[in-house]
Amino acid sequence: MSIPTPPESEILKAVLEPLLEDFLGWFSRSRSLLESESLDFLEESDRIDLLKRVNTADREVRTAQMMFRATEGKAGIDPSILVPWHRLVLECWQVSAQRRGSAKTQPGQQQGEEE
Repeated sequence: MSIPTPPESEILKAVLEPLLEDFLGWFSRSRSLLESESLDFLEESDRIDLLKRVNTADREVRTAQMMFRATEGKAGIDPSILVPWHRLVLECWQVSAQRRGSAKTQPGQQQGEEE
């Protein structure tokens, strides 16, 4: 007895749709961090560059999402397109982790106090 394989469009919808939403969520959080938080450990030019790359990637993901929806989930995205988005998310996570680490060492912050 064989297990039926779902059509490619169902697989794409199940995997790609939430992945694109995740990218948009991470880019939104990263934009908020870069625009509104003090990041003393990050040069201003690096912060601006990272913010520009986040905004560009966000537009790319939104475009890919629109195309995916316009084709009713029948068009995928080449994995080579996803790799830079993943790398950018990792870079943003590193900045966020560094911010959390530097906030813990800030004088005047109470033990257990939230950022």
